[in-house]
Amino acid sequence: MTAAADALTVRPAGDGDRAAVLDIERRAFDSDTEARLVDDLLADRTARPLISLIAERNGRPVGHVLFTAISLGEGNLASASILAPLAVVPEAQRSGVGTALVRDGLARLADERCDVVLVLGDPAYYGRFGFVPARGFGIRAPYPLPETWNDAWMAQRLSDRPLPPGTPVARPARSLDRPEYWLP
Repeated sequence: MTAAADALTVRPAGDGDRAAVLDIERRAFDSDTEARLVDDLLADRTARPLISLIAERNGRPVGHVLFTAISLGEGNLASASILAPLAVVPEAQRSGVGTALVRDGLARLADERCDVVLVLGDPAYYGRFGFVPARGFGIRAPYPLPETWNDAWMAQRLSDRPLPPGTPVARPARSLDRPEYWLP
């Protein structure tokens, strides 16, 4: 295939993409858990503002990422977002789809003046994008994480504006603020 024939595009997911997005989530994770979470988050007012992006290769949906609002401490002085989940269908994994989705989402968040983005994920993967352990910023996860996951709770600053003082607990949208999404 030529590069043009194998073109990858990333664009905002619209209401008409919901079935494709949920199919990507199901196929990527081989379960309904993440698809149900995404469906809930897309309808959750407390998840706003949100960025939902879909990746297409040759016009076929192959990946999805969702960034939703997260509150940092009392008064929510900083603009913050959480990346959850990132999904790529099995046949498109390890081909740059996830990288394109994350980079595009981070650029959009920076354009929207988001101060910090959080993620609970593989440090080796997300470290490539500039994420570092969130403890360096004093931001605690919504639920106590196992010690072995300390480096997996990560943050990336997108601005120089101050974060809340102290050690704020990150509070995600209602749909994501459930222990089963945070604990093994």
